[in-house]
Amino acid sequence: MCRYAESTYKVHYVCVPCRRSGKHAWDGAEHLCPGCRRPMAFAGHDFAAPPRRDGSGWAAVAAVVEAGLRYEGFEPCGCGRAPEFRPRTAAQVRARRRVARRAGVSEAAALAARDPHDLVD
Repeated sequence: MCRYAESTYKVHYVCVPCRRSGKHAWDGAEHLCPGCRRPMAFAGHDFAAPPRRDGSGWAAVAAVVEAGLRYEGFEPCGCGRAPEFRPRTAAQVRARRRVARRAGVSEAAALAARDPHDLVD
């Protein structure tokens, strides 16, 4: 049996308008932002918040969260890691959205692609 299967992990939640993040239990409850009291979005196990002053980084986080993607890298049981790509800057988001429009693929698929030009036939 996997030794990580019995552990409870805290996961990251974000409030993009306030540029805040926090770790809370993964219990399905609604976690409120300590600043604005709005519900925080589930970001996943491997989220690394950009500095608050980094507008480009938070624009990328907003695009990823709005597309329904999460920052994950854990296997379901927690014993393996295969980090997924997520854009880190607004420029990377713009490039992937541009390729998604041209290739006719979903925005979520384009944001998850390490090299967006692989989506073009």
